[in-house]
Amino acid sequence: MENLVNIFIKSIFIENMIFAYFLGMCSYLAVSKKVSTATGLGIAVIFVLGITLPVDYLLENYVLREGALIWLSPSFATVDLSFLSFIMFIAVIASIVQLVEMIVEKFAPVLYNQLGIFLPLIAVNCAILGGSLFMQQKEFVNIGEASVYGLGSGIGWFLAIAGIAAVREKIQYSNIPAPLRGLGITFIVTGLMGLAFMGFMGIKL
Repeated sequence: MENLVNIFIKSIFIENMIFAYFLGMCSYLAVSKKVSTATGLGIAVIFVLGITLPVDYLLENYVLREGALIWLSPSFATVDLSFLSFIMFIAVIASIVQLVEMIVEKFAPVLYNQLGIFLPLIAVNCAILGGSLFMQQKEFVNIGEASVYGLGSGIGWFLAIAGIAAVREKIQYSNIPAPLRGLGITFIVTGLMGLAFMGFMGIKL
């Protein structure tokens, strides 16, 4: 249990997808003008990461990795399908994103219209694929660890986009120098938030 808590805290604060790896920056910058829209996209990313990582973990360990198909027959012990990892991971992500898009369109049409093209673009959000590849690299021992890592990574991305959206809403009424308005001040605030999150690296886990 302690290990799961460590993975969860690290994935949110220490290994944050935005502030530690700069993954998913395109939608982070484009959809963070309003808190309501950013919150909707952040929840969608949590959902997608929370489902795709355990599914990709099962694919990795029971289909793709060398010897993973031994559960079918001992004759498959030498079969290595790891070269299909990228294709399979992207296929899973695209399927889950399509499901999320249909759910949002059905139950939150206003949010669906606000997110526009950025909702289906979650499928090519590098934070989602990055989570799957980090999961592969970290070699988690069970699906529980992969699920917690996916959930924590999604929450970390959600906190980042919701935080910058709240700041951007407030600074609309500030007297910002003309050359820095828009993305300029957003990059500066993102850098400051990244420095703040670096403070969590001192946590002993």
